[in-house]
Amino acid sequence: MNTELSNFSPASNALQKPGMVQAITIMTLINGILNILAGLSLTAAVAISTMFIGLLCAPVTILPSVLGIFEILYAVKLLSNPPQPVKPSQTIAILEICCILFGDILSLVVGVLALVFYNDVTVKTYFARINNQV
Repeated sequence: MNTELSNFSPASNALQKPGMVQAITIMTLINGILNILAGLSLTAAVAISTMFIGLLCAPVTILPSVLGIFEILYAVKLLSNPPQPVKPSQTIAILEICCILFGDILSLVVGVLALVFYNDVTVKTYFARINNQV
């Protein structure tokens, strides 16, 4: 029996993700979960502390939750195997940086790191290759 053929797997021929893309994916996923939890808890705290009159401000406090949903959807696309065609989301990274307005330092760090990683040559090459596979 030929051992070379028995060790072959279709997954070994798949496009390998660079470490920076994997880091972007994991950071975005974790940050998305934390943003959803923070947004919902902030909304609940404002609503309860003002005897539900603060629900008028809910659109402002729900913004981190909405960003968290977009972050999770983006991270799931990056995690899929085989990779889905997706472009680097600088918009999500910029919105993560804007979350400093809510006191979210972790989102600031994740957004800055994502923007730095998106400018790496291996990351640009990876995104160019998965987008040409359509």
